[in-house]
Amino acid sequence: MKIGIDARFFGPESKGLGRYTKKLIEELEKIDEENEYIIFLTKDNYDLYIPKNSNFRKVLADYKWYSWKEQLFMPFKLKREKFDFVHFPHFNVPFLYRDKFVVTIHDLILLKFPTHENSTRSKFMYKIKFLMYKRVIHHALNKSLKIISVSEFTKKDILRHYWNISPKKISITHEAGHKAHLTTVPEKIQKEILRKSKINFPYMLYVGNAYPHKNLNKLVESFKIWQKKYSQSQDMELVLVGRDDYFYRKLRKFVNEKNIDNVKILHTVKDDFLQILYRNAHLFVFPSLYEGFGLPPLEACSYGTPVVSSKESCMPEILGDAVKYTDVKDENKFAKNLSEVVSDIELRKKLSERGLKKVREYSWKKTANETYEIYKNML
Repeated sequence: MKIGIDARFFGPESKGLGRYTKKLIEELEKIDEENEYIIFLTKDNYDLYIPKNSNFRKVLADYKWYSWKEQLFMPFKLKREKFDFVHFPHFNVPFLYRDKFVVTIHDLILLKFPTHENSTRSKFMYKIKFLMYKRVIHHALNKSLKIISVSEFTKKDILRHYWNISPKKISITHEAGHKAHLTTVPEKIQKEILRKSKINFPYMLYVGNAYPHKNLNKLVESFKIWQKKYSQSQDMELVLVGRDDYFYRKLRKFVNEKNIDNVKILHTVKDDFLQILYRNAHLFVFPSLYEGFGLPPLEACSYGTPVVSSKESCMPEILGDAVKYTDVKDENKFAKNLSEVVSDIELRKKLSERGLKKVREYSWKKTANETYEIYKNML
C-alpha cells in the first residue's frame, strides 16, 4: 500500500498533536517494512523529521493548518501521489479532498465548550470560526473510511453528537505519555537548580495551557482555601507551567485580584527543567473539565508523583485508581482533597506506586501497532 500521513503538526513532544504525529510515525518506521509512506511537512518542521526507514519519504507541504491554502492546495498535493489512503491525525481534512482517508479525533472540545471565552477573536469572527469547525469535522467524520479515537470517552462523544456515525466505524487507540527520563543529576543538585529558579519546597505542580476548560481559576481559589483552612502554617507554592499567552495573562490578573499568595507561573520551560519539576513536586494537580485523553497527569505518574485529578470526561478511563479524584467544581471539596494528599504520607506513597503501575499500560509502540492493524483493514 501507499499511505500518506499529514504530518504538518509534527513537532515538539510537549505539544499534544505534534507529539502524537511524531511518535506514531517513529513507531510505524520500526514495525512496517512493507508499505510505502509519504510524510507531509511544513518548512518549520521539515528538518525535524529524518526518515530512518527507506519506505518512508518526506514531502514539503507548506500550508498552515486551518488556512485557505490548506483547503485549496493540499488536496492537489495529496492527489498527485495516488495514495491508497491518507491518514489525517486531526480533523482538518480539506473539503476538496475526496479520496480515501482515515482521521484521528482527539476530542470535541469546541462542541462541548462553544464559548467566545475560548477565543481571543471578536464574537463575529469566533462565530464564523465555530461554524467552519463544525463543517470541517462533519466532513472528516462522514467522509472518512475509518475514525480513530484516542479514548472510549471520545468515541462516545462522537456518537453522542453525530448520531449517523456507526460505532463500527470508530476504533480506539490510546495515546501514551512521556517516559520518565532517568537523570544523572543528584537529587541535591536538582533541588539546588529549583532554588536558583526561585522554586521553593514543597510545591504543587500543574503543567498545561490555561484555556477556560482547564479550570485553573478553581484551582487557584481552592489553593487559597487550602492555605487558610488546612495548611497549618505549612509554606507551600503552587507552580503553574504553560505558554505565555492571553489566557495565562488573564489568570495572572485573576490571581492578583484575589490576592492569592505563593502562586508561581512559569513559561518557556526547557524539557530538562520540566522533568526536574515533575520529579520533585509534592503532588501534581489536574483540574480540567474536559480532555480527550489527558496526558499531563499520566506523565506525572511516570515520575512517581502523586496526582489529584478531576473526575471529568476521560480521566477515570485513563487513570483508573492511580490518582486521588476530587470535585473540581466545588473549591471547598477540592481544597479538602488537596489537604488529604499533602498531609498523608501513606496515601502519597500508595498513589505513587499505583501511578507507576498505570503508565506501563500505555506505550507509543502499542499505539502504532493498533494503528497499523487499522491500516491493514482499510482496503
